[in-house]
Amino acid sequence: MQLDVGSELRRVRESRKLSLRNVASAVGVSASLLSQVETGKTQPSVSTLYALVNYLGISLDGLMGTSRAGVPPLGTANATSDGGPAGSRLSDGVVQRREDNPVIEMENGVTWERLAVGESTVADPLIVTYEPSASSSMEGKMMRHAGLEYGVLLEGRLTLRIDFDTYDLEPGDSFCFDSGRPHLYVNQSDQPARGIWFVIGRRDMSYQSLADLGHEQPSEARPIASAVDVLHAMKSMRTAQSGPEAAESEPAR
Repeated sequence: MQLDVGSELRRVRESRKLSLRNVASAVGVSASLLSQVETGKTQPSVSTLYALVNYLGISLDGLMGTSRAGVPPLGTANATSDGGPAGSRLSDGVVQRREDNPVIEMENGVTWERLAVGESTVADPLIVTYEPSASSSMEGKMMRHAGLEYGVLLEGRLTLRIDFDTYDLEPGDSFCFDSGRPHLYVNQSDQPARGIWFVIGRRDMSYQSLADLGHEQPSEARPIASAVDVLHAMKSMRTAQSGPEAAESEPAR
């Protein structure tokens, strides 16, 4: 399901009553380039797209969650088009079919496919593909954005640069880092590189600690360092909702 990202970016910009020139200047691109992106004449790079969504205050889910005519949105009952039994190819709130994955094709052969998110706002899950010679920035500039970035490379080879370090990733290699650190992805091979990315906390720019996941007492807040911290927060919230007796009845591990 190919998305018209440019039209959505333009709609949001105009709804914010922001001029094209001011937005372009704020994110470090030319007004002509932004105009071409909005009209679909060119695609943004990964770094430019992140800069635009951060400046305009759009979540990736909001950008990629637009329904298209003839494509059932998430939440549609899982039944055949003729009212047949469940088990059809339609997506629902639990399962998202591959053909319904919202897709963004970016400059120089980078593709994002958004995976199922349900009602969660914790992470942006993506299938990411870098074609040969593709990079997250055409100019070779490193990008920074809010969130914690996790990923695993499934196919091909990909170079990851973080600060002054360079890592050559191969199938099965995984990574995690604070996305606020300058970073860049480059495919220097002659084969496509494909993997699964999870960006945790990018949707909420103020997502800094476990308190932002629902803890009410400041004493329980601590910086998020790993996915284990996120799971711990979810477990704590479930315990708080079910009462102290639930914690007492939970078997020791």
